[in-house]
Amino acid sequence: MKTLYTAEALASGEGRDGNARTKDGKLDVALASPVELGGNGQGTNPEQLFAAGYAACFHSALRLVGRKERADVSDSAVAAKIHFGALTDTEGYGLAAELEIALPALDRETAEALMAKAHRICPYSNATRGNMNVDLKLVEFAA
Repeated sequence: MKTLYTAEALASGEGRDGNARTKDGKLDVALASPVELGGNGQGTNPEQLFAAGYAACFHSALRLVGRKERADVSDSAVAAKIHFGALTDTEGYGLAAELEIALPALDRETAEALMAKAHRICPYSNATRGNMNVDLKLVEFAA
């Protein structure tokens, strides 16, 4: 891989409860375990950060593919859900993702083709492929 950009971030504190910040200072967030996992929920958590990153990255890939295909991707949107859970075959934990993709200006067949092409080029999709379940859903919601 030829590196085009490197993002740098530092997490510190008490594991899931602490702080995360990027080297350039553009992101600086308090971290806290969600209430559902016994935390106080007074900060963001890694799964929320991953969901935001995956949604943004996939949407960018979708827009890129749309431009190349000369498809109308106006009012497109991507919502990501990242599921955190205990693995059944080990003592560890795992993630699964659901991406809800809206392409309201396109017919279903064209939208599904663009969605599949975006999934092939999205860096997050490439990083997770074979490592976690990613479910793509074409939905009808406006940006």
